[in-house]
Amino acid sequence: MAEDIKNKDNITAEEKRKIALERAKELRSRIEDYLNVKDEIQTGFERQDVIQQRKKRIMEIMECTGENWQDWKWQITNRITDSETLNKILNINEEQAKVIDKVGKQFRWAISPYYASLMEASEKDPIWLQSIPTNAELTDDCGVDDPMGEELTSPAPGITRRYPDRLIINVTNQCAMYCRHCQRRRNIGETDTHRSKAHLEEALEYIRNNPEIRDVLITGGDALMLADQVLDWLLGELDKIDHVEIKRLGTRTLVTVPQRVTSELCSIIEKYPPIYINTQFNHPREITPEVAKATDMLIKAGAVLGNQAVLLKGVNNDPNVMKKLNHALLKVRIKPYYIFHAKQVTGTSHFITSVDEGMEIMEKLRGHTSGLAIPTYIINAPQGYGKTPVLPQYILENKGDAVKLRTWENREIDYKIKQ
Repeated sequence: MAEDIKNKDNITAEEKRKIALERAKELRSRIEDYLNVKDEIQTGFERQDVIQQRKKRIMEIMECTGENWQDWKWQITNRITDSETLNKILNINEEQAKVIDKVGKQFRWAISPYYASLMEASEKDPIWLQSIPTNAELTDDCGVDDPMGEELTSPAPGITRRYPDRLIINVTNQCAMYCRHCQRRRNIGETDTHRSKAHLEEALEYIRNNPEIRDVLITGGDALMLADQVLDWLLGELDKIDHVEIKRLGTRTLVTVPQRVTSELCSIIEKYPPIYINTQFNHPREITPEVAKATDMLIKAGAVLGNQAVLLKGVNNDPNVMKKLNHALLKVRIKPYYIFHAKQVTGTSHFITSVDEGMEIMEKLRGHTSGLAIPTYIINAPQGYGKTPVLPQYILENKGDAVKLRTWENREIDYKIKQ
């Protein structure tokens, strides 16, 4: 290998080329396992024939026009919330329907027609797993309702504060879909409720009175479930606060109802830069042409897009799936930002993986693909003590003026530091 040759000046150009070709061959072998399966891990782009057939069926059942389908308000109004409608779309079996009805009495569910068009009627389907109730939700005895201690970190109505210079405004409990792994499922309730303007005013006043707050995340529920005029007002008020440097929107509508991204919404976003949008794609199948259209509009409006995936058993706890997801995200100009270890929320323990699985994913990303495609693996400390990055160990020994490194290929390298 090239690193084993001490004096490279004494070898010919032909020998150098031979070494380079051998190294290239070795590098390709490092990702052979991914190359062998990547075409089997499909994105929504690659499944358009199936998706369009499902979409056509849903539109016929719901007597939906093309104009309706593109209207995000129609998508929300016509969310699927009962096993009977789901059966018409997917031909689910009787046992599945019984489980859905039983679990739905305790844990609310709803799914947009658009997201349903991405689904297969299988309990191993990554779209199904994220959106349809399963019996495991009722047998979970490990989770807690508020693992993040949000109720103990709320110094003002709607505010969650866990860090010195940033905070959350929780503006609604409504989502286009109620994810089965949701960290705030305790807030969903039986009805959709936006926070009152009076409470939002109190939250804004808290921010005005705390000049160290430079970063505000608007979330919920889903921030983009607010009406345009409310978003316009809230972003405008934050924009007037001198010490607020950036605004962020937490939303999964890019995944579940990309029709929410309208020219009107983009006009609002364009008015109040800089705005960062955090979304949550968990599987490559969720990335579709509709998503690409929405991201294109948001980027033209000046938004910066990042993805916060959740590591979910049966959905994406596979290094090759996560790599394909991150590659597909970059193609629609969303930067992979975080991979969150799933939180121990009541009714969700069946999604929780081992930390070793998360570490294996990180090992299979670092060096095996571009840095742009490598998010940070995060475990949220219980009771609101914040995000803790979890990294493979790359420094094996540190003597101050020298370190022993472990490379992404598991080579041990002595590195001397000149001071």
